Amino acid sequence: MTRGLFIGRFQPFHNGHLKDVRDALREVGELVIGIGSSNESRTKENPFTAAERKEMIAQTLRQQGIPMISIYNVPDIGDDALWVAHVIGIVGDIDRVYTGNQHTRVLFEEKGIAVKQVDFLKGVEGTIVRDAIADKRPWKHLVPKGTLGVMQRIGGEAIIHNSLS
Repeated sequence: MTRGLFIGRFQPFHNGHLKDVRDALREVGELVIGIGSSNESRTKENPFTAAERKEMIAQTLRQQGIPMISIYNVPDIGDDALWVAHVIGIVGDIDRVYTGNQHTRVLFEEKGIAVKQVDFLKGVEGTIVRDAIADKRPWKHLVPKGTLGVMQRIGGEAIIHNSLS
């Protein structure tokens, strides 16, 4: 059975991520999710905590009827040479990685692990969602209902605004 890892920061988990999960599940027997930069929060690039991101993902999967996927926190270690081993030490052995990050792709490929670059959903990226919130433009259509519910419960708009200062 092929075991895949979808790794990203999920700041926040948006409709593009949901599409990527569905696509990956068609290709692997088991998919796990790694929340990258899990040790970072309340900054412009990483406004949400790992626990908040995990809740966004879990709520979305549950609402979408997707069987629960194991979700792991993957903190940054600041050492590219050791990072892939660090990730595998947390999530276990994997056969394939799904990512939208070029640097992540290169690091896994250098270690001989197959990588599939995810297809970006046009107009949907974490930066676009965060910028729309910061600029008080419409954004709710860019995230699944599970993420939206968590964002509303935790005051996600205020978190974004506060992380800018």
